[in-house]
Amino acid sequence: MNHRLLDLFCGAGGLSSGLEMAGFEVAAGIDIDSNSVQTFKFNFPKAISLVRDLGYYHPMTFSKEFGFQEENFDVIVGGPPCQGFSVSGPRNFDDARNKLYLEFIKYVEFFKPKAFIAENVPGLVGLYGGRVKGRVIEAFESIGYNVSYRVLLASDYGVPQDRKRVFFVGTKSKRMFKFPNPTHFDTDQMLGSLMGKRLRKVIVAEAIDDLPLLQNELGHEEADYTHPPSNSYQVYCREGSAKVYNHMAVRHTEQTRKIIALVPEGGNYKLLPPELQDTRRFHIAWTRIDSKKPAPTVDTGHRHHFHPWVNRVPTVRENARFQSFQDRFVFQGPKTSQYKQVGNAVPPLLAKAIGKELMKAL
Repeated sequence: MNHRLLDLFCGAGGLSSGLEMAGFEVAAGIDIDSNSVQTFKFNFPKAISLVRDLGYYHPMTFSKEFGFQEENFDVIVGGPPCQGFSVSGPRNFDDARNKLYLEFIKYVEFFKPKAFIAENVPGLVGLYGGRVKGRVIEAFESIGYNVSYRVLLASDYGVPQDRKRVFFVGTKSKRMFKFPNPTHFDTDQMLGSLMGKRLRKVIVAEAIDDLPLLQNELGHEEADYTHPPSNSYQVYCREGSAKVYNHMAVRHTEQTRKIIALVPEGGNYKLLPPELQDTRRFHIAWTRIDSKKPAPTVDTGHRHHFHPWVNRVPTVRENARFQSFQDRFVFQGPKTSQYKQVGNAVPPLLAKAIGKELMKAL
């Protein structure tokens, strides 16, 4: 029997996608953003998909509306919005945006699942001397869960992206949940290894070099593949999909393309002529992705990183490849929203690695 999960603050469904691959049944997803829920509904057609503000949508209301009772969900997962926790944003401890994790806890307390998974930005761990992390753990322990947490790097688990997230996993078992060990390593970590077979980290070139290479043309929301898969990661991405979706280039001005052309692969705005450097004043802006490494963190703005080989930003599909979404996972809504959905998501392969360990624990 599959373990049923409820995904709160589900976004497009990155966590659900990975946990589904690990053997969980996605029963329902709730988010305030209608475009994200549209994507969730498209990709999980058997699940209940709701546009709701979880700050005002009590679990009792959800239970009455759909007939869910205690322990109807084996696992509750989610990523409460973390703007106030982010190392790049405000750090007001009493910011209302930091309280939505309490709504997540409220759902866990109401439905009493066997386990939960909550994810957030890694800066939460040390924020306010660890007080935020401590309060989260204490709140879950007070309702009967044994909680483990760890900051994980996505590229350690086959995701072609150096993205860090913190995960809190709680179970009703007295044993601590065991987080998965890394499966992929940098080249220098593999040399001379006596620890058995190690896999090398997936790099940008391996993630996207089979996709149609769009220059200035805009491409199409649905297109044919132009190259066969050249590695196992591409085989994984193309499983179950006969087409390329969400692969449309952003239209840049001629001047912007000329400026992008001045940034070498792996370089950033600091390598531009002095008179052009003032166009961007923070380090990650105007950075050309290095095709020989995992991608930098995919964000929601989509205009900070350039494609390694052509003078434009990556398409939604290219960013989705960096996040480890399979090509059959199709993003809905306006293109700006699609970029945001991809950037906000948990990488599915990272979620799958956690899910496989949780499945053992259950």
